[in-house]
Amino acid sequence: MEFGFTEEDEAFRTEVREWLAGHTNDCQDRRSWERTLGKSGWIGLGWSESGYGNRTATLTRQVVWAEEYARSGAPARSGHIGEKLLAPTLLAHGSEEQKARFLPPVAAGDELWCQGYSEPGAGSDLAGVRTRAVRDGDGTYRISGQKIWTSLAHEADWCFVLARTDPGSSRHRGLSFLLVPMDQPGRVEVRPIRQMTGTSEFNEVFFDGAHARAEHVVGGEGNGWRVAMSLLGFERGVSTLAQQVGFAQELDRVVRAAVRSDAVADPVVRGLLVRQWAELRVMRWNALRTLGGSGDTGAPNVAKLLWAGWHQRLGELALLVRGAEAAVGPREWSPESPYELDELQYLSLFSRADTVYGGSDQVQRTIIAERVLGLPREPKGVV
Repeated sequence: MEFGFTEEDEAFRTEVREWLAGHTNDCQDRRSWERTLGKSGWIGLGWSESGYGNRTATLTRQVVWAEEYARSGAPARSGHIGEKLLAPTLLAHGSEEQKARFLPPVAAGDELWCQGYSEPGAGSDLAGVRTRAVRDGDGTYRISGQKIWTSLAHEADWCFVLARTDPGSSRHRGLSFLLVPMDQPGRVEVRPIRQMTGTSEFNEVFFDGAHARAEHVVGGEGNGWRVAMSLLGFERGVSTLAQQVGFAQELDRVVRAAVRSDAVADPVVRGLLVRQWAELRVMRWNALRTLGGSGDTGAPNVAKLLWAGWHQRLGELALLVRGAEAAVGPREWSPESPYELDELQYLSLFSRADTVYGGSDQVQRTIIAERVLGLPREPKGVV
């Protein structure tokens, strides 16, 4: 699909910019900001004609919204997991009752979601899920197990959980996709994970007999793998282009740092900066070209490989252009607060995880090889 913006799209861009400029500074906290977005109709643009979103927007206008939001400096979204992952999954696999119950609160910014997939022994190998959900006699499931790297679990009202409902099953079989309320004291515990950046965006979540209603199983019992894989297909797309706006802003900061430190006088450094700029342009053109495509083309997997490696190299370059200054914090060390990172130091540390989370590079290559190119599967047990 070749992709371009019309005059109407550009008029929509102007509307988006003006709205963001007039409302971004009004935000008190992230939850109230979600409600502000919902009240003005900006949540659910990609839900097509479902009747559950707010405004309807073409694919090009969804891109416009995502890009302008990233440029505006508006608060980081806390409702995007419900809007971009749960909602399209319910539209594809949910019952009418599930759609009517869960989509309106997402569109209004009233209910926040997190994703219960990864486990200590089942990260990239998602089929190794061990969290169990046992059907009770009162029409509920009791869930026991642990999830990890759960973004925004500390803020979420609900979690969609991939759990094993058939105790005798293994791998892809016997899994179900359950919608679980987080407000269950004593049954759901959230523990923040402190990272080497000093921040805690991710969490561990422990389920100890947590309840989920039987009518909140999406796609039917035992069909969790199909639903989960469908959801992962929604994980990339329009958001990739918004992500690239953020990448461009980071690259600009690295270039400015190179000028300040005079590292730009080094022809090798100049070459690396130009390469980062050129590769970012290519990634944008590739994302626009493939956006809206259908079928198992492997485009999302290729995109993940491209941006993860690119961003990691940018983090390395951010320290290179700073020289010795890159190892020094902006204030003196103290036991109470060991260090504080500036933007480029944070970029360098956090980007180390890019080639691991969301499916490691090895997993992306395996998917491309087996599912797209049709190459033989790796024999089991081979090291």
